[in-house]
Amino acid sequence: MSEPTRLTSAALIETVIDAGTFVSWDEPIDLSGVPEDYRAALERAALRSGTDEAVVTGRGAIRGHEVALLVGEFQFLGGSIGRATAERIVAAVRRATTERLPLVAATSSGGTRMQEGTPAFVRMVDISRAVVDHKRAGLPYLVHLRHPTTGGVFASWGSLGHMTIAEPGALIGFLGPIVYETIHGEPFPAGVQVAENLVEKGIVDAVVPTDRLADIAARALALLSGHDVTATGGQSIPSASPRADPAAAAAVDVWDSITLTRRSDRPGVRELLRHAADDVIPLNGTGHGEADKGVMLALTSFGGHACVLVGQDRRYQARQSMGPAALREARRGMHMAQELGLPLVTVIDTPGADLSPRAEEGALAGEIARSLGDMTALTVPSVSVLLGEGTGGGALALLPARRVIAAEHAWLSPLPPEGASAIVHHDLEHAPDMARAQRVGATQMLEDGIIHEIVPEPVPAHEDPEGFARAMAAEITRQIAAQRESQGS
Repeated sequence: MSEPTRLTSAALIETVIDAGTFVSWDEPIDLSGVPEDYRAALERAALRSGTDEAVVTGRGAIRGHEVALLVGEFQFLGGSIGRATAERIVAAVRRATTERLPLVAATSSGGTRMQEGTPAFVRMVDISRAVVDHKRAGLPYLVHLRHPTTGGVFASWGSLGHMTIAEPGALIGFLGPIVYETIHGEPFPAGVQVAENLVEKGIVDAVVPTDRLADIAARALALLSGHDVTATGGQSIPSASPRADPAAAAAVDVWDSITLTRRSDRPGVRELLRHAADDVIPLNGTGHGEADKGVMLALTSFGGHACVLVGQDRRYQARQSMGPAALREARRGMHMAQELGLPLVTVIDTPGADLSPRAEEGALAGEIARSLGDMTALTVPSVSVLLGEGTGGGALALLPARRVIAAEHAWLSPLPPEGASAIVHHDLEHAPDMARAQRVGATQMLEDGIIHEIVPEPVPAHEDPEGFARAMAAEITRQIAAQRESQGS
């Protein structure tokens, strides 16, 4: 893989920021008291880079969205962070928080400035504290990891984004490869500290070419800021979903419903988003080195309401059961929604969580418990959507929203009906009877107060995927709007 093109801070700003909108926040650097040889190095770095420090800060607009900016300049002493650099970053973050601006950081750095040692090193704490305070204020923080981003920058403010994207082919890692090779006498393994590998491992959300940065950032800012989003690719959806006919719903045999939801061609969360969302930006992984495609995490919008979506993806679960990492990814979405004040939508559609030694050792039970705890603690609007299958703790983990809706043929049970039959009758033949007795169907759950609304399926969902998706989205929209209205937002 060829080395990525390394843009200067000025070139990146020109590429991404709306023309004529960038205003610098940088104060002149005071070099008084700096040792003469170090001052000479700083002056040479300034001449070479065209900047007076390794970070440029200011305010600008991205496709009309006002943002605060932190842009690294690698040509200034390898983008290293000294005390003056850190003071500049902290001042900019604090100002962004005060002015209620989303924050966009474009890193490019080798880490701490070795010429300044520990006094510079510990300033990473101050930068991280300022970023955390910014996020705690409910303001978005986007990170663009450029080539290279290593050391203390990646281990602090470079890894705290609500959404983190990387430059194609960028070197990104904690340990600088030159340091590793010098200490160990051999090169660091190839391909580990590359942006694309970090996406695969669930550390970075996506690799995005520079010429697409402005578009992706603008879409993310609209969604993360909770702005009303107009449709960009999704279909228009009804202003209200049809109400279920209680008599018709009660006539549906639950075993027939279970059979329908197990069809391989039944539409799932991806069809819901494809046919009925205004915009979708997929996120990736836990951010902690895990990814499980059994759960889809995304920023999206239904009926103009931006939200965080956590959805169980039936396509991937057909190949690999959903493990504990999927729930950790789901909890990332819950925390993001709460932090930014965005509605949370969870989509339940699972044949059950992974039942294996690997899942046990990965704390599956604990992740189910923590998901339940996180969801019940939410203060933002939340909607759980029973889309199809709903088996076991993996389904329960995403259930306790403020409002729960279900497709007409959706169901929820502590075990697959076959498992319940095996326990009670020591055979599988009684599975249909167990499903009926356990009141797992949507109609029974509505009667029992477990769910709040049923969305009818005039025809089975697989016969009209688009109509099914639009009807579900209409009810999601109605539920979010009602909660936002009751909360006065």
